[in-house]
Amino acid sequence: MIAESIFLLPNGTFIVELVVVAVILYLVTKYILPPLNKAIESRQEKIRSSLELADQARAEAAAADDERAKVLAQARDQAREIVASAQATADQVKAEAGGRGQQEYERIVTSANAEVDTARQRAIDEASARIGELVFELVATIVGREVDQSAHEELIREAVAALNAESEKGASL
Repeated sequence: MIAESIFLLPNGTFIVELVVVAVILYLVTKYILPPLNKAIESRQEKIRSSLELADQARAEAAAADDERAKVLAQARDQAREIVASAQATADQVKAEAGGRGQQEYERIVTSANAEVDTARQRAIDEASARIGELVFELVATIVGREVDQSAHEELIREAVAALNAESEKGASL
């Protein structure tokens, strides 16, 4: 009985338990672990390929970002060129308009001066004709007799020419 009470001595149950554990270990390593290992390796491969794809995507995103930055810089440069060109065109149009305005001003002033000269000459001619009539009336009144206008026409022409010369001197001053 003492031998039975020592728990370190193997008995029949221990051997059966040892065999059952060995069979379970054999079955687990033969039938359960290979599919688990395959599933684990497959999962690791998926993770590895996903990481590689992520690295590639990151590299492509960085390249696309660089390309975007280059395109944006080019667009800014083109925008600056367009603005500079538009400014130059606006300055040119402004200068041309100013030149045309100056030409138009000069044409109007020249035309106005010509009209003034024509009006002045007309006024002088009308005044000269009227002065000739007034002179004859005055002379007729003073002398008390009728003066022959055809006889003194040369004298009238000389007086009108003298008046014209004096009025032109006064106009040019």
